[in-house]
Amino acid sequence: MPVLNIPNLAAGERIQADFLVTGRSERKTKTGDPYVTLTLGNASGLIETAPIWSNNLAWADGVERGTIVEAIGQISIYGAGAISKRQLTVSAPLRVVPSAQVDLNAFLPSIGDCSRLWDAVDRMRADMTSAKLRRIVDLFYADDDFRVRLERTPASVSGHHARLGGLLQHIVEVAVVARTTAKLCRANPDLVIAGALLHDIGKLEAYSISSAGFGYTPRGQLLGHVVLGCLMLDRAIAVLDPRPCSDEQLLDVQHIILSHHGALEFGSPVLPMTLEAEVIHWADEASAKSNDMSECLDDGDAFVDGEEISIKKPWRVGRKIWRRAHDWD
Repeated sequence: MPVLNIPNLAAGERIQADFLVTGRSERKTKTGDPYVTLTLGNASGLIETAPIWSNNLAWADGVERGTIVEAIGQISIYGAGAISKRQLTVSAPLRVVPSAQVDLNAFLPSIGDCSRLWDAVDRMRADMTSAKLRRIVDLFYADDDFRVRLERTPASVSGHHARLGGLLQHIVEVAVVARTTAKLCRANPDLVIAGALLHDIGKLEAYSISSAGFGYTPRGQLLGHVVLGCLMLDRAIAVLDPRPCSDEQLLDVQHIILSHHGALEFGSPVLPMTLEAEVIHWADEASAKSNDMSECLDDGDAFVDGEEISIKKPWRVGRKIWRRAHDWD
């Protein structure tokens, strides 16, 4: 069965499809009657169900976060104006699909084939002229296990590039933006590329992937990906003899990793203090924020009835946005 394109579902459309249950909420009405709402998803996105009321609660028996279900129903609109949203009104009991019968990858958001991204990474590695920085980068990017893990890791749990392979896509975007900026402002190009390729490696240890979707590991919760990335670099270099660089040179790369969020309140323990760290910070912002805007422009709940201006402020950008009706062909 083809994957249903959730963002393109229109009000009134009837569906019968398989979904991953990414959330279950049990509540009560003002009169005390219980009801259930579910968050359902697949590789294209997420949608919530309309409340399953007390008289039909058995329809959701055995339906828990992380299960795959077949749902039958119709797309409806809840609310009006800025608070309106699409929802799935189920019209029959949800059928739990045995996990052995499904491919989990079809239900988790994914960027798809990563070949072109790996080609870009390997070209940038080959173009590096600093043997020391190339060796530091290759501690990770020449390791097959690291590459397999990286291309399955999202760049966030629910924000920018929150897809399988999203982290690799984000890293390549950061590297391309940073490399161009480095040429314009006379930053060290090899150090910038190394910083771009290494700045988010901590997310491999910070994020978890399961049938319940994307989440945080205990290390991710307690330390955060910024610190974890620096620790991963330290561990990789500590076992080498001789070391690929001096302590001062290692400090240069560590600083880029630790400062790339650009502000203490955004998770960086230090602020950027070198030209290359500043370049990486803004390249990271450019990739993340442009992805936020791009995906919000595709949000079917933000625009209704062909309107060009969104009816609400998507949380990822915090403002109304314009989806222009014209093109430039």
